[in-house]
Amino acid sequence: MTTSAPPTSTAPANPRSRVITASLIGTTIEFYDFYAYATAAVLVFPILFFPTGNDTTALLLSFSVFGAAMIARPIGAVVFGHFGDRFGRKATLVASLLTMGVATFLIGCLPTFNEIGVWAAVLLLVMRLAQGFALGGEWSGATLVATENAPKGKRAWYGTFPQLGAPIGFIIANTVFLIINFALPHPDGTAQRSAEFLAWGWRVPFLFSAVMVIVGLWVRLRLVESESFVKAEEKGAIRKFPLGVVIRRHWKSLILGTFIMLATYVLFYLMTNFTLSYGTKSGDLSAASATAQAAAEAAGKPFDPTAFAAQFYPGLGFGYTDFVIMQIIGVIFFGVFTLLSGPIADAIGRRRLLLWVTGLIIVFGLTFSVFLLPHSDPKFTGALTQAFLVLGFMLMGATFGPMGALLPELFPTNVRYTGSAISYNVSSILGAAVAPIIALWLWELGDGNPWLVGIYLSTMGVLTFIALLLSKETKDIDYDENIGVTAAR
Repeated sequence: MTTSAPPTSTAPANPRSRVITASLIGTTIEFYDFYAYATAAVLVFPILFFPTGNDTTALLLSFSVFGAAMIARPIGAVVFGHFGDRFGRKATLVASLLTMGVATFLIGCLPTFNEIGVWAAVLLLVMRLAQGFALGGEWSGATLVATENAPKGKRAWYGTFPQLGAPIGFIIANTVFLIINFALPHPDGTAQRSAEFLAWGWRVPFLFSAVMVIVGLWVRLRLVESESFVKAEEKGAIRKFPLGVVIRRHWKSLILGTFIMLATYVLFYLMTNFTLSYGTKSGDLSAASATAQAAAEAAGKPFDPTAFAAQFYPGLGFGYTDFVIMQIIGVIFFGVFTLLSGPIADAIGRRRLLLWVTGLIIVFGLTFSVFLLPHSDPKFTGALTQAFLVLGFMLMGATFGPMGALLPELFPTNVRYTGSAISYNVSSILGAAVAPIIALWLWELGDGNPWLVGIYLSTMGVLTFIALLLSKETKDIDYDENIGVTAAR
C-alpha cells in the first residue's frame, strides 16, 4: 500500500504571456502619462501656466513643477512599497496605475493661467505630485511581477519588459502629440505650434490616457500573486513595518541602489527634456527677438530688446516636429538595446555589464560639444544631432534594461518592493528632479555651448561607477531562499 505525499501549498502560476503583458503594459501607460507631461512642460505649460514674459524663467518654472513629481516619488515608494510587501503585489499595482491615470486625465481638464490666474499653476503642481506619487509605486511592482515570475536564469531578460515601457511610452506620447499638431491648421508652417494646439489640442494626449488605463487595469486584475510572495507569507517572513526592516538591515543596499541608478536618470532626462529644449531653441538672436517682440505686442506687454539679448542663449533651432521625430528615431534604439541588455546581463552578470556601459556614459558626456553645436551646413548639424541622440539612447537602453533585475535582487522578498522602490525613486530626486534645472543653468553658463552639461553627466557617471565597484554581483541570488525569514521581527 502506498501513500501519497501531503500536498504542498504553492501559488497558482501566472502564464508567461500574462506576466510579460502585465509588466509591460502598466509601465507603458505610466511612462506615457509621465512623458506627456514632459513634452507639454517644454511646449505648452510655459506659455499657458507660467506666462512670466521671460522665456527662460517660464521654462524654469515649468521644469520645477516637472521636477516636483520626483520629490513625491519616494513618498509613493514608501506607501506603495509598504502595502506591496505586506499585502501583495497585485492590488498595489492596480492602485498605482489608477492613481496615475486619474491625475493625468485631470491635467487635460485644467483651466489655464488666463482663466484662473496662479491657481492654474497650483492645480498643475497638485496633479504632477499625484503623478509622481503613483510612479513611485509602479516601477517596483511591475519589475517584481516580471522577475518573481521569471524562469531560472532569465530574470534579467524578464526584467527588461517593464523597462521597455519607457521607450514605448515615450514613442506613443510624442506620436500622439505629433498627430494632434499635424492635424491642426498651421498658418506659420507645421514646424510651429498652432493657436488651436495651444488652445485645446495639447489636452487630447492627457485625456486619451483614460483609454489606456482601462486596458491596463483589465490586464492587471487577471494576475495572481507571485510564488515568491506566497512563500514569504507561508514561512512567516512578512513584516508589519517593512520600511523599518529595510532601513535597519539593508541600508547599504539602499544607498548602493540609489547611486547605481543615478547616471541612468541623468542621462535619460538630458536625452529627453534638455535636448528638446536645446534642439528647438532658436540659434538666431535677431529671429528670436522678433518672435518675442511679436508675442509681447500681441499680449499687450512691453518688450525690451536689450534685456532680451542679455538673457538670450542659443540652441540648435530645429522645428518641434523635426526634432521630436529625431528623438523618436533615437528612442527606437533605446527599446532595442533595453531588450538586448537582458540576455547579456543574464550571461555575464548585471554588475559587469553596467560597469562597461557606465564607463561609456562617462566618455559620452565629454562629447556634447562635438555633437551638439550648430554648423553652417544645417544638414551636417542635423546628422550630428541625430547621431548624438542614437548613441545616447543606445547607452540609455543598455543601462536601464538590467536595472529591472538588479535593484530588486538587492533585497529579500519581504522588503523587496519597499527597498527597490526607495532606491529607484530617491535616485530620481538626485538625478531626474534636478537634471533639467541644472542642465538649463549650465547651458546658460556656457553661453549656449552645452559642454558643461556633458561634464555634469560624466560626473554623475563617475558616482555610479564607484557604487558599482562597491556592490556585488546579484545574478545568482535565489529568490526562493532569499525571502527574509531571518530578518528581525
